[in-house]
Amino acid sequence: MSINKNIFDEMFVLEMANNHWGRVERGLRIISDFSRVVRYNGVRAAIKLQFRDVQSFIHRDYRDRSDVRYIKKTVDTQLSIEDFSTLVETIRKSGCIPMATPFDEKSVDLCVKFDMPFIKIASSDINDWVLIEAIARTKRPVIASTGGSSLKDVDDLVTFFEHRGIPLALNHCVSLYPSEDSDLELNQIDFLKNRYPGVTVGLSTHEHQDWRASIMIAYAKGARTFERHIDIDADGIPVSPYCSLPEQADEWFRAFNKAKEMCGGAGSSKRVPSRAEIEYLDALVRGVYAKRDLPSGHAISEEDIFLAVPLLKGQLSCRELIAGEKLAKAVQASHPITLDALDNPYSRSADLRSVIETRGLNPNADGAAVKNSPSVNGTTTAPKV
Repeated sequence: MSINKNIFDEMFVLEMANNHWGRVERGLRIISDFSRVVRYNGVRAAIKLQFRDVQSFIHRDYRDRSDVRYIKKTVDTQLSIEDFSTLVETIRKSGCIPMATPFDEKSVDLCVKFDMPFIKIASSDINDWVLIEAIARTKRPVIASTGGSSLKDVDDLVTFFEHRGIPLALNHCVSLYPSEDSDLELNQIDFLKNRYPGVTVGLSTHEHQDWRASIMIAYAKGARTFERHIDIDADGIPVSPYCSLPEQADEWFRAFNKAKEMCGGAGSSKRVPSRAEIEYLDALVRGVYAKRDLPSGHAISEEDIFLAVPLLKGQLSCRELIAGEKLAKAVQASHPITLDALDNPYSRSADLRSVIETRGLNPNADGAAVKNSPSVNGTTTAPKV
């Protein structure tokens, strides 16, 4: 079942995570730097925060455990609601979409308070049903990453949101930080698209070698929403290898636009060739020429004609079947058999006449005809063959 799935199409999620390091000023610089790159590349992007209610998220007996990296980082980088409000409002003013990953139920309430248009479910929470139930109650579109999940986890998640009529996107994700190129498993995009045809499929990626190639491959496979961690090189804080700096995000966006250009239109229907392509191929098509003098009223057979280039404007080609047709006027040997030489559906149909009369070589052009040979309109020339 497809439920407004197009709302996720071509949306980039720029994951700030805790790289503001609990400093509003640093977060504002990240928003400023990346929103400029977003505008420059003309893409649609969300800047995503992470919400945790530290007092309830971390058990009180373990909040001082500095030896546990996740706990220490969560405590060290916490912001107040007022600080988050400043960041969210700045994201909106920058032209980007504010978004968040809530890691507990109070943080879901914060997403509602800030009127986040989208909510993200992290890979670690794809089967946290208490949290997922709270997110579903908001009725907001959801993007979920599938890193480390089982097939049942993903099946259950898709069924859950489909039954509630809530738009869902699934990001193929390998939760290794950073990921090597050999870790990416981009063929999983094909798997997700085939198994969940009503769901937008995307890519959440953490590789540190070549994120340009991965987005081009992912787009060609049908991924339509993309996520990366972002950071800036400032304040003497080391940049994690799985994070993109503004200039790297610029490369990422440009690779996406190049992939989009190269892939062209939708793959669900036959493309319409350009006029330039049709004209190029028309120049390679063989025209129909008389093998000998053919009188008016003669019924044409295969023995009466031969095919050769060039094809002239108004001349019948190998594409049109003419065996058995009677000539409406005489045609000399080696001369083109033109539309006007026949009285058939091609000559009587305005649309078909337009196609035949506008394709091929113009016999009036310099060097395109041999003197003293009649052509399409009976007054210009045609080549001897």
